[in-house]
Amino acid sequence: MMRIDLHLHSTFSDGTRTPEELALLGKRRGLRVMSLTDHDTVSGIPRFLRGCRRYGLRGLAGVELSAEAPYTMHILGYAFDPASKDLGTALEQLRRGRDQRNARILENLEKLGMPLAMEEVLREAGGEVLGRPHFAKVMVRRGYAKNTDEAFARYLERGKPGYANRDRLSPEACIRLISSAGGVAVLAHPVQTGLDDDALEVLLQKLRDQGLWGLESLYAMHTPEQQLRYLRMGDRVGLYPTGGSDFHGNNRAGRALGVSFEETSLPWARLGIDL
Repeated sequence: MMRIDLHLHSTFSDGTRTPEELALLGKRRGLRVMSLTDHDTVSGIPRFLRGCRRYGLRGLAGVELSAEAPYTMHILGYAFDPASKDLGTALEQLRRGRDQRNARILENLEKLGMPLAMEEVLREAGGEVLGRPHFAKVMVRRGYAKNTDEAFARYLERGKPGYANRDRLSPEACIRLISSAGGVAVLAHPVQTGLDDDALEVLLQKLRDQGLWGLESLYAMHTPEQQLRYLRMGDRVGLYPTGGSDFHGNNRAGRALGVSFEETSLPWARLGIDL
């Protein structure tokens, strides 16, 4: 067994650690392979990979895309070319969609009697991608919520009065985009879809036929029983298992870097990793 983490977020999206700090933390936690998977951006990857090389870790280019679905569905991409023109164009369009969504969130919160200044939220983000966690932290500071969990539960989650939707790519488009950049696509944290096992397996079979490569079975917030079910399901469908913590630093308390992983579970050469 070895320790890896293929699901990390930095200050370039909604994490609180810089790419270099993540690499150093991974070194201290005894990780062998790490991937930076910021939301809708690859801008932090060069710094992250330099940090991994500095500390003797195997670093992997990654990204996390939100797919259009009536439930939460995120697609992770690995081992792609971060300089891909098509990928860059698509990510820029997704970020513009985020900007429009963020403006609507401000409008919704103001209607609820909780006005915020975009400049304050941008300062909270400090990076390239502004997300709902940054709104939540400002809301707490303003006294509109006791903590970020309450801010999401009462106002910012899907279906709540402060929430605003944004344009997303279809799952199939996410997979094609990652594949066209030379990478592989993985369904993140399957438990968050909320689907029962039968419906999830049907979804995985459909996405596998569209080019899905893996399933994040060893997600840190899965129970041991869920991990085992997803490992078996992925094996039945023909998907490789991956694992990660979904670490966001101080934006999500109680999560430590690293998951235990069987070294022979992945074809590391396909990911450009020489163990």
